[in-house]
Amino acid sequence: MRPHLLAASLLACSLALVACKRVEPVPSQASPTAADSAEAVPADDNLNAVLWVQTSAEYRMLTTQTFKAAADHLDKALAEPNWDALVPAERENPGAGLRPAVIVDIDETVLDNSPYQARLVRDGESYDEVSWAAWVAEKKAKPVPGVVDFARAAADKGVTLLYLSNRAQHLQEATLANLREVGLPVADDSVFLGLGTHVEGCEQHGSEKKCRRRLAGREYRVLMQFGDQLGDFVEVVSNTPEGRAALLEEYGDWFGERWWMLPNPTYGSWEPATFNNDWSQPLEVRRAAKRAALDVAP
Repeated sequence: MRPHLLAASLLACSLALVACKRVEPVPSQASPTAADSAEAVPADDNLNAVLWVQTSAEYRMLTTQTFKAAADHLDKALAEPNWDALVPAERENPGAGLRPAVIVDIDETVLDNSPYQARLVRDGESYDEVSWAAWVAEKKAKPVPGVVDFARAAADKGVTLLYLSNRAQHLQEATLANLREVGLPVADDSVFLGLGTHVEGCEQHGSEKKCRRRLAGREYRVLMQFGDQLGDFVEVVSNTPEGRAALLEEYGDWFGERWWMLPNPTYGSWEPATFNNDWSQPLEVRRAAKRAALDVAP
């Protein structure tokens, strides 16, 4: 999810930069080398995270095994009429007898935006709405490994994929085109539940997804939910380490059956939870809070 548990404005600083590394001057008789150019780029907290997503076999295996395991649960979910992946507080009407669907987040759940993240690392930039919208318009995001096979298996069983994303509504056309291009089933425009979707009788706050999940539940029996953030599955009332741990304690048994989490070390609501969700703080203060949250071996 590109936050997308958080509003885009909360993500503007999620790819925080640290102090520039000192660069020794190049002797006048020598030409700058590639190494010299690389050293001139400020250090970036997100370098290893993006590199892991793009190059590690471990990332590909994690996402693939998640979708394979979910596919193995589909028949069971379809066969049980009371099977429901919405928490009771978000289910307004009985789900039994409704059309089956799965809810999927988009960013870092079904579409891989690591080239955009890598671009930010390379250029020493941070997330902003303009560069993000430009990236979405390029329609170059690739599918997360394993998702296409799962999505096609679900569609073959008559299950509708609902794309519940914090991509803004004005990005719908480019988003759906990108999804179709990579082979993901898109029944029609209504399956895109982007940020700004109107939900009658439900008050929405920022990028919270509760109302849109309730909207999905009005028409569908939700068999599963997929996401890369805790808020893709349930409302996070208190985005603190303690509040998030309490939700995991309450709903931990749902993961691996009704809920399926994808790995995303590059951004997310877990980061601001360490500095009181206050992005207005100076970068140095936020980084100090993150360092203080580390469990350091004595």
